[in-house]
Amino acid sequence: MRTISQTKCFGGVQGFYQHDSAVIGSPMKFSAYRPPQAAQGATLPILFFLAGLTCTEETFMTKAGAQRYAAEHGIMLVAPDTSPRNTGIAGVADKWDFGDGAGFYLDATQAPWDQRFRMESYLVGELLPLIKAEFAAHVGGGFGNVGIFGHSMGGHGALTLALRHPETFRSVSAFAPITAPMQCGWGQKAFENYLGSDQETWRDHDASQLMGRRSSPLTPEILIDQGLADQFLRQQQLMPEHFEAACAKAGQPLTLRRHEGYDHGYYFISTFMQDHVAFHAKQLK
Repeated sequence: MRTISQTKCFGGVQGFYQHDSAVIGSPMKFSAYRPPQAAQGATLPILFFLAGLTCTEETFMTKAGAQRYAAEHGIMLVAPDTSPRNTGIAGVADKWDFGDGAGFYLDATQAPWDQRFRMESYLVGELLPLIKAEFAAHVGGGFGNVGIFGHSMGGHGALTLALRHPETFRSVSAFAPITAPMQCGWGQKAFENYLGSDQETWRDHDASQLMGRRSSPLTPEILIDQGLADQFLRQQQLMPEHFEAACAKAGQPLTLRRHEGYDHGYYFISTFMQDHVAFHAKQLK
């Protein structure tokens, strides 16, 4: 692992890093915030944030204002990049909502994407163990439970990965997530190209479908915040009502807060970030 930069922030350390990924087959970048409790022998929960379309490992750490609250609660924040980079795949950067910056946090099964676009295996099977191994010397009490949250495409990723890996993620929340990708243009484009034309395989990566299969709650509660001035809500890309119905069917406690006047951006996210970090702190500790 190579350190790109490290900066003191709210008594802790904000860092940006790069490592050679065996899963992806090329270098990957991520950011991590270690709160001041890391140097005080405390056991740290880890909270992953998955960013949305076009974002990088820098977006959340520079725009969301989460470090202040992570320092208060003693939580380590980790934000990966949103896709592999410099893959050499033809057309990978042609569309803003597919390819570069749009990995959708799944493992592609269709050529040419299947060789590099393996974000689910990367996050769960490689990055999380790497975090624990590389930062062990800086965290006196070691690591505790792991949570996950995200925004838009990353909210989709947070919900689906929590549902697919309940043994790994103990808490989950989202901002304006894509909750029914099988029903929206963004999800259909990604699934068709990454997973192929068999829509039965798509169901394994659709949060509303996954929740609808359950007969018991996944976690004590799920928190979702959605702005009602969100242009993508109006364009039927997000569809939180589908996930709301699936949670009701599964008996999953869900707090879905709808906010007048808020759009899809990071001003919205930063407004409610304190609530989300506190929500995860309660469940992870």
